[in-house]
Amino acid sequence: MFVTEMIENGLYLVVGAENCAPHSLENVVKEAVQGGVRLIQLREKSLSTRKFLEIARTLKSILAEEHVPLIINDRIDIALAIDAQGVHLGQSDMPYRFARALLGQEKIIGLSVESLDEAHEAKHLDANYIALSPIFSTPTKTDTKIQWGYEGIQTAKKFITQPLVAIGGINQTNITEVLAAGADIIAVVSAISQSDDPKHSAKMLRDVIDHHTLKNHSG
Repeated sequence: MFVTEMIENGLYLVVGAENCAPHSLENVVKEAVQGGVRLIQLREKSLSTRKFLEIARTLKSILAEEHVPLIINDRIDIALAIDAQGVHLGQSDMPYRFARALLGQEKIIGLSVESLDEAHEAKHLDANYIALSPIFSTPTKTDTKIQWGYEGIQTAKKFITQPLVAIGGINQTNITEVLAAGADIIAVVSAISQSDDPKHSAKMLRDVIDHHTLKNHSG
C-alpha cells in the first residue's frame, strides 16, 4: 500500500534535526506533509541512539495522523524498536538480504546506489525502490562517487524495474527535467527543510509533480 502511495504522490523528504535549523524538525515535517510530501525519511548521523529513538517516536506519532510512512535511514534497530514502516540503506549499511530477513516482506526497504555497477547489482533485489544518489552534488552529502545528472537517470531507467528515486540537489529550478529524465519519485532535503516556508516549498514541488503525472497520463 505504502509503495503505491509513494509512486502516485512522488514527493519524498529526507530530514534530520541539523538540516532544519533554525526551524524545529517537527514543524518542518508537519508543514511538509501539509504541502504534499507523502514519504518522510529520518536521517540522523550524529545523535545518540536514545535521542534518535526519541525523535523517531515523535515523528511516527505525527505522521500516523496523516497516514504518511516513516522511513529510518540506516538504523534497523531504531526502525524495529518503533515499528517504522521501513528503512533506507546505503552501500556501507547492512546488506540488503540481511535487512529484509530482519524486517520481513511487509516493510519498505529502499537502497541507494552511487554507480552503474551498484545499480546493476541492485536491479536483482526485491527492494521497494532504488535511489540514485546524488543527481547533482550537494553539501548535505559529500561522500559520494559520482554525480548522476539527467543522463544517469535515463541510463538507469532502462534497466531498473523498481521505482526510481532521484535525490541530491533537486529543487524548483530542475525538478521538471529530473522527472522528464525518468525519475518516479523526487526526494529532497534542503529544498524544503531549509526553506523559509516549508509548506509552500513542498506545495510548489508537489504541483510540478502533479502536472507531470497528469501530462503523462493524458498523453
